[in-house]
Amino acid sequence: MATIKASSMLLPSLPSSSSSSSRRGIAKATLNLPKLGIPKHSKRDLVEQLKKRSSSVDYERIETRNTITPMEDEDYHAVSSRNHSAASSPSTTRLMSPSGSDPLVIAKLYEIMGAMADRVEMHKNIGEQRDNWNHLLLTSINGITLAAATMCGVAAASGGSGAAAANLLGLKLSSSMLYLAATGMLAVMNKIQPSQLAEEQRNAARLFKQLQNQIQTLLTIGNPTSSDVEEAIENVLALDKAYPLPLLGVMLEKYPSAVEPAVWWPQQRRKQAKGLGKKINENGWTKEMEDEMREIVGILQRNDKADYLRLGQKALKVHKSLAMAGPLLTGLACIGSAFVGNNNPWAAMVGVGCGALASVVNAMEHGGQVGMVFDMYRSNAGFFKLMEETIESNLNERNVWGRENGEILELKMALQLGRSPSELRNLATSSANRKAATEEFASKLF
Repeated sequence: MATIKASSMLLPSLPSSSSSSSRRGIAKATLNLPKLGIPKHSKRDLVEQLKKRSSSVDYERIETRNTITPMEDEDYHAVSSRNHSAASSPSTTRLMSPSGSDPLVIAKLYEIMGAMADRVEMHKNIGEQRDNWNHLLLTSINGITLAAATMCGVAAASGGSGAAAANLLGLKLSSSMLYLAATGMLAVMNKIQPSQLAEEQRNAARLFKQLQNQIQTLLTIGNPTSSDVEEAIENVLALDKAYPLPLLGVMLEKYPSAVEPAVWWPQQRRKQAKGLGKKINENGWTKEMEDEMREIVGILQRNDKADYLRLGQKALKVHKSLAMAGPLLTGLACIGSAFVGNNNPWAAMVGVGCGALASVVNAMEHGGQVGMVFDMYRSNAGFFKLMEETIESNLNERNVWGRENGEILELKMALQLGRSPSELRNLATSSANRKAATEEFASKLF
């Protein structure tokens, strides 16, 4: 095999004086060539050697072009043109979608995925930064408050005239200034609630990852269309509105008058159907599955969402009380420390006692992250509201092929609630048989 390859490589460089002499020269070269062994080199070295050999053969072909017959010249040009067309053919470099989707739609979805990945990193970094705010501000304010209370106590214990009076005045002023600074810092901290801000950014990062996975699944097994692109853009903008990054102007209300579920998805566009009179057994849907999904929606509304709204209302009351108590106590301590001395024991009691109590309240509110707990309850209620709207939008769609596949929807709802599909069916059956509001919660996760 090596001798045949060598003869084929030597063929273009032989002079074409006559056909018989060429054949004799080729036969002689073939007989005299030794057997070639395969060199033990890496694949990269082998490719480079083949390139060098091919380039040397082309060079020899150019040098001996004047001695080639017209027939050989035509064959050479034919082979060269085929090689050039094969190398420059767009089918070797262009990637087409195996599912037949529009390449422009796929490119847009990949751009949206890139924007989502960037938002995930932004929300993650900003969430870590605001969590650091919570820890640093909590430590600083408590340190300032305790230092002011200590100075107030020392000033109340010193008293006297002359040098002692001068020291008393310095301690009083220092304590009052520290209390005043702690009051201002605590008011700002209670306004922005860093622990709640960090929880919002964590939720946003998780939800953007969820949307990113949905688009990746659509690109892998689905057939994306332009409507999928519009839906993805709407989801991104809705998340941007639900969990904004800036603080000034667009920050979420930290002390709302009423607790409402968090909403981070666009409104459903599907129109409500007036009824489904016949059984539907296509696209994974049956009449029994419709009844099951309606029972699950009822359980979510009566138990899960209502319970988290109730807990959120309690957390909001505690949140407001602690947020008002902290600056109020430090303000009273500031006033009390200013009147320390002159045989006024009540001023010392107010200055020291309110300062110590303010540190406890501050630790309970921000160390316990009450704002984060309130936002978590509100987000959980929003999670159950999203499940309700997802099920209802499918049930209200008259055309079964316009719905999500029934079996896939059932599996998704069951996994989100921490159940298996059989457990979800049993829950719906038991709720329907009792003909009353069941006490069991649909979710087993939280």
